Amino acid sequence: MLSPVTKIQAENVNVFYGTNQALYDVSVDIPQNQVTAFIGPSGCGKSTFLRCFNRMNDAIEGCHMNGRIAIDSEDIYSSAIDVVELRARIGMVFQKPNPFPKSIYDNVAYGPRIHGLTQNKSDLDALVETSLRRAGLWNEVKDRLLAIGSGLSGGQQQRLCIARAIAVNPDILLMDEPCSALDPIATAIIEELIDELRQRYTIIMVTHSMQQAARISQKTAYFHMGKLIEFGETGDVFTNPKNEQTEAYISGKIG
Repeated sequence: MLSPVTKIQAENVNVFYGTNQALYDVSVDIPQNQVTAFIGPSGCGKSTFLRCFNRMNDAIEGCHMNGRIAIDSEDIYSSAIDVVELRARIGMVFQKPNPFPKSIYDNVAYGPRIHGLTQNKSDLDALVETSLRRAGLWNEVKDRLLAIGSGLSGGQQQRLCIARAIAVNPDILLMDEPCSALDPIATAIIEELIDELRQRYTIIMVTHSMQQAARISQKTAYFHMGKLIEFGETGDVFTNPKNEQTEAYISGKIG
């Protein structure tokens, strides 16, 4: 079996909030078209690391990073990088569904409009439909595209946010605990969707649920107190961890 292509390389990444260090020398290669899960106790640095990939930490006052992160071998912290373009290549889905206070249609059309991705209304209509289909939402909303997005159920809102993220045709999807605000049925639908989406996108997901990581990821990274303790095939990390700290976390001895 061919080994997967590396999409993202992180080398010796350190992140500081003022004088407080949040990440210590994190190095990892993230494969293309797989789901990589970041697990670990609250405050271990997994969300901080996730936000390094689309440079969202840049917006936090006093936050700075050193080390190197490359996407397709290009250093994304180089001065030549256009951060707006970078973020268009990297979709982000947050913990709590956050549709814009606009119609379902306008939520999905927003990104393509501001990035000039379509030439006319019929192109935009087609892109909105494709994005909603890929997010598994089209059949539920096709007759009410002009209804406000926040009127949908929580699970539908999260799928709308996924449709919005993929409408700008990104390479990578970042998901920060995308199911934590959802009920088990909505969670199962999103998990199935994530498994389908990895055919097209490289997906990195922070999750507090080890069961979720075990179900839907191919690679798992375990963080503890700002350090990457273990990274490997999900099955190996959960059934045969190499590190005692990983084993203690997975078995529930530490939380």
